[in-house]
Amino acid sequence: MTLIKHNRPDSDILGRRFSDILDDFFTDAVSTRQSRFIPSVDVAESEKHFEIEFQIPGMKKEDINVNLENGILTVSGERAFKNEEKDKKYHRVETRYGSFTRSLQLPDSIDPESVKAAYNDGILSITVDKSEKKRSKQIKIS
Repeated sequence: MTLIKHNRPDSDILGRRFSDILDDFFTDAVSTRQSRFIPSVDVAESEKHFEIEFQIPGMKKEDINVNLENGILTVSGERAFKNEEKDKKYHRVETRYGSFTRSLQLPDSIDPESVKAAYNDGILSITVDKSEKKRSKQIKIS
């Protein structure tokens, strides 16, 4: 019979194997990422405006905040897990819940008064017009 030395977890980092340290690091990184809710965002630009779409399914528009301050567009909110049925036992919950905040720095060429937001079918669509005064123009070299 072979005896194996038992180390208490996290008690002696020098006595642990390098692969064990890496396993703990990646397990913590993945579990932290899975417990957070971060909506996906798409940003597109046309000649006259910017289009920003956040994928936030399962939320009410009253639970979403949109703010533009000093050229920074911030979208925040919270999607709560509602376990209203006492007799229901969940075996798996893969949907992400929790509060979120996403901020995007917009260029100086926007018109802050033109921001429009609409929420439909889980997609928050925000359009921001470009300012006529601040649009860049091509300068021909003579």
